[in-house]
Amino acid sequence: MPDLASVRRLLLDWFASSGRDLPWRRDYAPWSVLVSEVMLQQTQMDRVVPFFDRFLARFPTPAALAAASEEEVLKLWEGLGYYARARNLQAAARAIAHGHGGRVPDDPAALRGLPGVGPYTAAAVASIAFGQDAPLVDANVERVLARVFDVDESLATSAGKRRIAALAAELLPPGRARDFNQALMELGALACSKAPRCGECPLAGLCEARRLDITAERPVRAPRKAISHLDVCTGVLTHAGRIFVQKRPTPGVWAGLWEFPGGRIEPGETPAQAVVREFREETEFAVQVAEPLGLVRHGYTTYSVSLHCFLLTLANGGNQPVLHAADTFRWAGARDLAGLAFPAGHRKLLDRLEAEGRLPRLLAQG
Repeated sequence: MPDLASVRRLLLDWFASSGRDLPWRRDYAPWSVLVSEVMLQQTQMDRVVPFFDRFLARFPTPAALAAASEEEVLKLWEGLGYYARARNLQAAARAIAHGHGGRVPDDPAALRGLPGVGPYTAAAVASIAFGQDAPLVDANVERVLARVFDVDESLATSAGKRRIAALAAELLPPGRARDFNQALMELGALACSKAPRCGECPLAGLCEARRLDITAERPVRAPRKAISHLDVCTGVLTHAGRIFVQKRPTPGVWAGLWEFPGGRIEPGETPAQAVVREFREETEFAVQVAEPLGLVRHGYTTYSVSLHCFLLTLANGGNQPVLHAADTFRWAGARDLAGLAFPAGHRKLLDRLEAEGRLPRLLAQG
């Protein structure tokens, strides 16, 4: 087994010289750390940084976020995905503003009491923002420890998780949790990645998986679930120079986001038939297809989507819907559309129409 003191020393020395210059590391302000940790849930670092900078510029304190409208928060979050994180972060900001004097609490139990803050995020804020001795385990840490210490249990099992957690706790140097936890995560991101770059790793000389030439087999993971595919449709309905959009209800999928109505294509349906049916079921609008707008492909964690898009017009004169899948609606102009938060697939469609110069023409056709 590698010498624990050597692992600690090499990691801390490496982080001091090679750690990335990230905005929340410049002063480790608790609010900045909390926002970064929420954004980093299920999102890679390089995507988070520009969103973080914009978000903190607009919401520099919990009180600023607490006072904002959900519409503005979701719009600033647009593109990061997993929008429940944004709503939970705003709820946490309101709890901090109203129950903790506007300051992020340093007590792990109080942190866990904030909306959307689980054990990992609470430990991350406690150790990184406040320097408390709390071990952290994320996917990067799992990969580093599984390789360095040759953990041969699957990390999908309770035994594998317990062994990794025990190693992380045993390795943690008292009083150095901030740097050490970040060093482990940073090493997993930069050197001990899925395709390891052992020549760049400070622990290469101590790594059991490298010594045994089994880095590709560590960590041991359960077989991946197959990616399922969905064929869905959506329609851009124009009328009097505006486009119909509706807002998803809370709670639920895409809660609080605006969308073009649509849904799954049923067996035996063409995409064009499906979009007409979906509009009838969701809005009671009778619509007709004016032209296809192409296909938008979008991937999620466990499924991929082919979004069949159509330009629609009203088949009769009425422009007031009866909503069955939304809380509210609006007939939006181009400027309105730019300020609304959409799911990724629908935003991709809008971006394509704008880039191709087609949006003004579509609005003029309605």
